[in-house]
Amino acid sequence: MTRLLSASATVLAIALAAALAGSLEGVRTVLAVAVPYAAFAVLVLGLSWRVVRWSLAPVPFRIPTVCGQQKSLPWIASSRLESPHTTAGVIGRMALEILAFRSLFRNTGSRLERGPRLVYREARWLWLAALLFHWSLLVILLRHLRLLVEPVPTLALVLDRLDGFFQVGAPVVYLSDGLILVSLTYLLQRRVRNPQVRYISLFTDYFALVLLGAIAVSGMWMRYFARADTVAIKQFAIGLTVFRPAVPANLGDWFFVHLALVATLAAYLPFSKLVHLGGVFLSPTRNLANNNRMKRHLNPWNYPVKVHTYQEWEQEFHDKMAAAGLPLERP
Repeated sequence: MTRLLSASATVLAIALAAALAGSLEGVRTVLAVAVPYAAFAVLVLGLSWRVVRWSLAPVPFRIPTVCGQQKSLPWIASSRLESPHTTAGVIGRMALEILAFRSLFRNTGSRLERGPRLVYREARWLWLAALLFHWSLLVILLRHLRLLVEPVPTLALVLDRLDGFFQVGAPVVYLSDGLILVSLTYLLQRRVRNPQVRYISLFTDYFALVLLGAIAVSGMWMRYFARADTVAIKQFAIGLTVFRPAVPANLGDWFFVHLALVATLAAYLPFSKLVHLGGVFLSPTRNLANNNRMKRHLNPWNYPVKVHTYQEWEQEFHDKMAAAGLPLERP
């Protein structure tokens, strides 16, 4: 609980500092202009640095993680998705992994029950929570395009209508808002309630979840309760995107809190576990075909080395081996 409290206190401190800065005339411009640009620069440079490092990592051999029959003889059926031996199979496996979290769907957890008896159970709730969170976050990000560009892309308009088809009053209540809160709550309580997960959880694990939850809550508070000026926010956002920022006077404290939390997430992402959004595409255990029986793979970094053959070794220690009565190839 100490790590969770520390993470919550850190996020709360960021929110309070942003609210205070938003109320000060001289500081609000720095918070609204300099901080987003700096956070975006850190995000782009940090992600580029991580991707370049991953791409330059040597992978001399195929090391795919598989759980199915490898392609071998023609009369033995192979698993085209579990152990793909073609590029099309790898694309299919990667697509199912990225879009549907296929490996997490098959994840199992163990628990010691009375007896004692070790019981294995499927971790489908974890898969569902992760799936809902990631898809809800994607929908929310795409919906925000209507605040960043003009004219509004058709995709953003379509998602806005689909996400808000359960219209209850005004403003429209979005389905993704509720789903992302439910999924984040489940992921957070799982780290607190599960002893094994709580034992391996670090401050950064709690900080990421609490920060994402604070961003979601502050955004929903602005929309449903504080009723922020959407026109002023859009003018400010478009000004940022075209590098002509202007800070309207009627943005409100909650907007600065939301903006500071989003900037914190953007700057923190390249150096955290959240960077798996780019690493999953470069994982050699998933993006390589398992065709070791079909094609010989040579280490491209092989270089000539000085070897010490057995004959040379026996010649060097011949007298000692003979004295010890060890068998010799050369009398």
